[in-house]
Amino acid sequence: MKKIFILAGLSLLASCSSLQNSSKKPFTWDGANMYFLLTDRFANGDLTNDVNFGRTEKAAVLRGFEGGDLRGIIQKLDNNYFSDLGINAIWMTPVVEQIHGATDEGTGKTYGFHGYWTKDWTNLDPNFGTRADLKELVEKAHAKGIRIVLDAVINHTGPVTPADPVYPNSWVRTSPQCKYTNFENTTACTLVANLPDVLTESDLPAELPQMLADKWKKEGRYDAEMKSLNAFFARTGYPRAPKYYIMKWLADYVEELGIDGYRVDTVKHTNEDVWKDFQKVCQDAFDVYKRNNPSKVLDNNMFFTVGEVYGYGISQKQDYNFGDKKVNYYQNGFNSLINFDFKGDANKSYEDLFSNYSKILHSDLNGKTVMNYLTSHDDGWPFDKDRKKTYEAGTKLLLAPGISQVYYGDETARDLTIEGAEGDATLRSTMNWNDVQNNAETKKLLAHYQKLGKFRADHPAVGAGVHQMISSSPYWFSRIYTKDGFSDKVIVGVDLPKGTKTVSVNGVFNENDRIRDAYSGVSMLVKDGKISFESNHDIVLLEKVK
Repeated sequence: MKKIFILAGLSLLASCSSLQNSSKKPFTWDGANMYFLLTDRFANGDLTNDVNFGRTEKAAVLRGFEGGDLRGIIQKLDNNYFSDLGINAIWMTPVVEQIHGATDEGTGKTYGFHGYWTKDWTNLDPNFGTRADLKELVEKAHAKGIRIVLDAVINHTGPVTPADPVYPNSWVRTSPQCKYTNFENTTACTLVANLPDVLTESDLPAELPQMLADKWKKEGRYDAEMKSLNAFFARTGYPRAPKYYIMKWLADYVEELGIDGYRVDTVKHTNEDVWKDFQKVCQDAFDVYKRNNPSKVLDNNMFFTVGEVYGYGISQKQDYNFGDKKVNYYQNGFNSLINFDFKGDANKSYEDLFSNYSKILHSDLNGKTVMNYLTSHDDGWPFDKDRKKTYEAGTKLLLAPGISQVYYGDETARDLTIEGAEGDATLRSTMNWNDVQNNAETKKLLAHYQKLGKFRADHPAVGAGVHQMISSSPYWFSRIYTKDGFSDKVIVGVDLPKGTKTVSVNGVFNENDRIRDAYSGVSMLVKDGKISFESNHDIVLLEKVK
């Protein structure tokens, strides 16, 4: 904790407008600015790994591998794309080895480009890159104050194909298919046909699947993997049940590479105790990493987990209702849940949205948080699918209390309506880098996201502070964050008329404080409890110049 205070003190000597300096402030997950990308669709940094395991069959539109990889993400880290956006956490789709074959169900051939069809949790898929690539990515991200969140899938394996046999009956069920009308037929079932469901409710010992044993022997790592497994089960005392194998395999990335968190897939489709155990296994691994790598420790934050409880929204506070049972996932391993309410709530006024979220986060969810999003990889009803409200979307997302999740291409108006693409495939097009380079309107929108994102990253108060309206017309509000001796205060104006901007700053800033508008770059002094300056923008982001 002493280290945090020292870092916070040092940051008082630097400008709040610099993301580099913002890394010296206490980082809080409660107000993080997280970028979510599909590893295969973001950037292709290594053309030599685009085809593996004979994945050469023609796939349906946007349902095959497109070439994106970890090397592409590293290149964007190197050129400060994320830093310029004020991103301080990156969540990427799973990078573990996917099924080798393709499914052929309705929409044509589909490969596991998205990462959710696991074949082997212990290995990276060569289409995404190598363990060395992932290590480099984590280290370079950490050097820029950016945390790395991987995606954990424990609920199911990948589909069965001619190239991918089913896991044994001691590991998975292949029926019945879920009906989603009560707890049991949401958890003890397969999500869809041909998606084997891991027996996560079971504590019965299960042998390592023979196909994995054979695979590891062929790859020359069977002895090492078995030694590591035996040590894990001996140390923890867990039964050799399938869920604990998978937890161990996922935690290995934490212990070895220093991964900061997991976004957890299909949370409500298992018994809730699975996730409490998973958080503990990951936290133990995180602690080991920190002990083994003291010079690489970023802060004293706990290992981060955010759960995808499909249909959960902040209005439900802490309980998710299955109809016949309520479950509190916040008491079962999660500090944060994805907020499926936000895309609808974004249709409300700024004040209705912001004040309600702040009230819930600082009362019913006090000490917990939610992750807000407007677009995602599997939500067919995003807030702005036709990209007609791009500035409003960015403003509401990046100024809302809670964690902001920017889906890749939100900041560049990437097309979400791709001709020939069916279902969620249309949400998963390749990143529109050509527009970033050559389209003036794209550059203008990107600059909007960059200014708001940097302000959020520089100021924990934006996402984690207490919201208070100053005036309704013109609309001004303050956010104040105080924790462990650190204090952060900002004032924001939205939908303001062009020209002279005047607002009372009493209770937030002091007389003669030098204040900067992070949106326009203009600075001014507090006089008579107010600030007044000229700006042709309709947004003002006020911060004290240190």
